[in-house]
Amino acid sequence: MADSTYRIQGATGDWEVVIGLEVHAQVTSNSKLFSGSATAFGAEPNSQVSLVDAAMPGMLPVLNRECIRQAVRTGMAIDAQINKWSRFDRKNYFYADLPQGYQISQLYHPLVGEGAIEIALDDKNPEDTKTIGIERIHVEQDAGKLMHDQHPTMSYVDLNRSGVALMEIVSRPDMRSPAEAGAYVSKLRTILRYVGSCDGNMDQGSMRCDVNVSVRRPGEEFGTRTETKNVNSVRFVMQTIEHEANRQVDVLESGGKIVQETRLFDPTSGTTRSMRSKEDAHDYRYFPDPDLLPLELDDAFLEECRASLPELPDAKRHRYENELGLSPYNAGVLTAEVETARWFERLLAETARAAGKQPAEAAKQAANWLISELFGALNKLGTSLEESPVTPEKGGDLLALIAKGTISGSAAKQVLEIMLETGEDAGVIVEREGLKQESDTGAIEAEVDKVLAANADKVEQYKAGKEALFGFFVGQTMKAMKGKGNPQVVNEILKAKLA
Repeated sequence: MADSTYRIQGATGDWEVVIGLEVHAQVTSNSKLFSGSATAFGAEPNSQVSLVDAAMPGMLPVLNRECIRQAVRTGMAIDAQINKWSRFDRKNYFYADLPQGYQISQLYHPLVGEGAIEIALDDKNPEDTKTIGIERIHVEQDAGKLMHDQHPTMSYVDLNRSGVALMEIVSRPDMRSPAEAGAYVSKLRTILRYVGSCDGNMDQGSMRCDVNVSVRRPGEEFGTRTETKNVNSVRFVMQTIEHEANRQVDVLESGGKIVQETRLFDPTSGTTRSMRSKEDAHDYRYFPDPDLLPLELDDAFLEECRASLPELPDAKRHRYENELGLSPYNAGVLTAEVETARWFERLLAETARAAGKQPAEAAKQAANWLISELFGALNKLGTSLEESPVTPEKGGDLLALIAKGTISGSAAKQVLEIMLETGEDAGVIVEREGLKQESDTGAIEAEVDKVLAANADKVEQYKAGKEALFGFFVGQTMKAMKGKGNPQVVNEILKAKLA
């Protein structure tokens, strides 16, 4: 749960933390921002480097249309202003993994302007929300990578990432707790994955955060901030904020001053350390890139971008609640990841088809089974939904067998276990294991008569007002039928006989 009243209790009083995030998201594209080089993760070092990426003399950048399209679609997904006119600038600095000696970015005229993202403050109540402002999204090229662990005295340079297209998504300093920042990164990642503009694989570096943290007395002016670079998981973002905010409070309460600087996070110790003092923008000597014309977008391009957007997570969650009748919690769980939502919709379609129902009629059964039964079983196996041996189609067939009364809920659990082990169809398992539920009223009535005859004293007690005995009669009947009696039919017959 995010907490808007998060405070750090110092020796001299309470402190409030102020957080802004700069998220670098690698754009989904088969080639780089200004060259045709591949962008596949895990390739051999320096195997995806063109003459442009390596900054060979005379090489000119050519803008990748798909990268711009994906950035525009991302801006539209957060209701941001799309700037029809934008410009690329050179950000000049020297580093061994930056062969040009500058990075092509967008400082003054970004592609995407102000937008917003709504985060849930309580996982169990998605309506309890807070809006986090987005200041801008600009497009820029990534630098290469220094490899310090390949040689005892030298660092190697891998330029595979050099020139890869990034969207830098800059939030406003609207977050006030580690949990809010975690919720923001998770929600942003969800949106990017729905849109398809970034795969969100933080462990592979295709999405990483620069975490800006400052502290102040509640309600006072902003304090001096630090920026912790390249944090690559939601958990580490939250740890960075926790540690950095407490460190700053300790410094201020001991009479020190916070230095505006760049820091690094150490995942092993959960602490940050100083990297360098923070440079001002003028240190980079920004100026318009002379090799690139300003970028001008026409209405047809913007219309195509908007038309290509999928149903986004918030809209999908509201539809699941309003049209399918799902609880806010279930709707939130099912829409939190695009793969889960797609899996659920295939499951729902198959369940409705196989059971002869409308999707809205089958939705609650499908949602509860997916969240409670399948997720639980997969967690025990350490398997993801995408790797599940049970496909949505196989799951739909199993749920249809329950809906039709062919098998009981307890038998369905047995069937699921075998499906996860063997990948077999539910119908095959039910036939082989003899798990079909008995719905023949004649057969059930015969067993009910035997049970009532054998327990005449309890029948008298029931009719005298001891209604709790009804469960006893159901249990005895189910036991006599070895668990294969249809509980609904058993209940109906018993009620009629005992009336």
